Amino acid sequence: MVKVGVLALQGAVREHIRALEAAGAEAVAVKRVEQLQDIDGLIFPGGESTTMRRLIDKYGFFEPLKEFGKSGKPIFGTCAGLILMASKLAGGENAHLGLIDMTVERNAFGRQVDSFEASLMITDVADDFVGVFIRAPRILEVGNDVEIICKHNDKIVAVKQGNFLACSFHPELTDDHRMAEYFVKMVEGAKEKLAV
Repeated sequence: MVKVGVLALQGAVREHIRALEAAGAEAVAVKRVEQLQDIDGLIFPGGESTTMRRLIDKYGFFEPLKEFGKSGKPIFGTCAGLILMASKLAGGENAHLGLIDMTVERNAFGRQVDSFEASLMITDVADDFVGVFIRAPRILEVGNDVEIICKHNDKIVAVKQGNFLACSFHPELTDDHRMAEYFVKMVEGAKEKLAV
């Protein structure tokens, strides 16, 4: 069984832990840098990206998270987590961890009151996944190595690049755990490769 951490500084941590356990992984809330050594994969949850970045800096997570990304262990970012992973942010804001070659626009789908659900086709995951969009970012453009795995109304809302997965919506807020299962499979595959 793989052990997957959820960065537990802010955001929808409990929901991700529940989804990971339903997908057959051991799940752990990551509150200290040392815990990164003991996990096989990591989720950046939805929440508030600016607050998350402040807490990442405050608790000394920034460089360890970049190193974790370089280690070959998978990372999955949802909503605010996707913003943290982007190499560029629209509007001249400084990017955070720069893990995925993509440009992201924050709050592209409107404010909290504009939240909505949409049926999505996600490559290799589901033809009928209900995506929950809450102040969601959107991906404006991606680099050549980035695979677009989902669009909504012609807007890119989920991508994969190597061991990195990111989506604009909140898969953890439904009882459909197929996105978590997909990520757990990525983690299992990476663990096998890294063990060789």
